[in-house]
Amino acid sequence: MRHFIIASMLAVMSFSSCAASDIVLPQPQKTGGMPLMEALSNRKSTREFSTEKRLSEQQLSDLLWAACGFNREDKLTIPTALNKQEITIYVIAPEGAWLYAAKENKLVEVTTEDVREYSAAQDFAKKAPLNIAIVSDKELMPNDIYAGTDAGAVMQNIYLWCASNGIGTVTRGSFDKDGLAKALNLKPSQRVILVQTVGY
Repeated sequence: MRHFIIASMLAVMSFSSCAASDIVLPQPQKTGGMPLMEALSNRKSTREFSTEKRLSEQQLSDLLWAACGFNREDKLTIPTALNKQEITIYVIAPEGAWLYAAKENKLVEVTTEDVREYSAAQDFAKKAPLNIAIVSDKELMPNDIYAGTDAGAVMQNIYLWCASNGIGTVTRGSFDKDGLAKALNLKPSQRVILVQTVGY
């Protein structure tokens, strides 16, 4: 299984329609997996993660699509209040951070710096190879309750995908909100609501 190692991906992959620093993901696999009731039974939080073993490119694509991808032409895998679709997610890894562009199924480079220190207050999360930042935009959804509810839908989709695939995860509200927003180059109207650690 190929591992999700950003540096080597950039070295060996070429992209015709996006910048060299962006990463085109394989198409997500939308069939199979564990039955829902079994996934719910297996859903749990994990706070111990390997610092070496990583998700494959295919797993990453499947995870991000499940979290907040398009399952219809203009609708997401999560509900959003008034269909505002104000939620975006960012991949944070040792090699940098990327915005998940759901329509194009690609990662758009945000930074090549390791910004994991801003994404966690706990040491285990700072060392984990993968954190997912769940971000809302007040320009699209000014109501904090609705934004939090929509972010919660992303969180639970990640939990269920991880449970279905035997992968650990935990969602966290403790992180450097200002530092992470700056590291991810967020607009003033955007704020990180949750960060979720994912891994083995």
